[in-house]
Amino acid sequence: MTSSPMSIATLIIGPVVLAGLGTLFGLIYLGMDRKLVAHMQGRIGPPIVQPFRDVEKLLMKESIIPDGSITQLFKFAPFMCLIGAAVLLLYIPLFGQPALLGRSGDAIVVIYLLIIPALGLVLAGFASSSPYATVGAQREMVVMMSYEFPLAMTIVAIAWRIGFVTDASPFMLSTIAAYPIWGLVGPLGVIGTLLLLFVLMVVTPGELSKIPFDMAEAETELAGGLLVEYSGRNLAMFYVANAIKAFAIVSLIVALFFPYNLSPAIGIAAAAPAFVVDALFFLVKVFVIMFICVMLVRAGAARFKIDQASRFYLVAMTLVSLVGLILIGLDLVI
Repeated sequence: MTSSPMSIATLIIGPVVLAGLGTLFGLIYLGMDRKLVAHMQGRIGPPIVQPFRDVEKLLMKESIIPDGSITQLFKFAPFMCLIGAAVLLLYIPLFGQPALLGRSGDAIVVIYLLIIPALGLVLAGFASSSPYATVGAQREMVVMMSYEFPLAMTIVAIAWRIGFVTDASPFMLSTIAAYPIWGLVGPLGVIGTLLLLFVLMVVTPGELSKIPFDMAEAETELAGGLLVEYSGRNLAMFYVANAIKAFAIVSLIVALFFPYNLSPAIGIAAAAPAFVVDALFFLVKVFVIMFICVMLVRAGAARFKIDQASRFYLVAMTLVSLVGLILIGLDLVI
């Protein structure tokens, strides 16, 4: 079957547009994060546009390759991290619209794609010649392996419950959007779903290496850790990739738990106004979730030790996600 010119153009232009929008809103939310956390801690903080200034400054600086590093891997790691984060946007519904590649991937694909930026950071640490970066890479690997299991269990639990009400693939994010989990469960299931939402929101700062899970960077201990040897354009790519990944993973939470649009509720049927309303509503949902699970936690928490973080995810969050799955299962049979 041949593709229409419109679909070909969409597949070519769409990823570029999504990468640009992901960068734009990722940096805006990063600026809001820094500003609001500063106010919560009694500081003035930088202006919201500061992340854009940081990227501009880094792009004008020289990228220094340290002696003793594995040069090719050192240069490849920023591209791997940035591309991995940008590809995430192709599979996650954004701005109240279906994902660009929604028919070609599902939630399991997203789980695998979330690993790529983290692996890029690990590769960057090991490719550097600094012992600080090596320690940071080891810590990043430990945290990554710790949060993957509760993350996967949360998504599997939602898909498993949706599988009882439709013959469509329950792991497709489009199917999850069509059958919101809150409308499928009773009181026990609601409690279980709230536990799964809690787990995913707790996993988010670990995915983003934010306080209290920033052991891999730990400026006071490792002088920047993973990225201590990076500068210039290479460091700018990591900076942008982190902003895009933050936007993507919070958008995933919206897609899994809050896949609602506002335009049908307020009776807007025209395509253009409906898109604007739904896009703004989506951005508000992203901000609220990011404020709760990243900004508030970063303002009030202290850094975990690496063994504490690992036990927290492998034991505590795994048990919470398991309880959530059991409650959803009990809700199904009662």
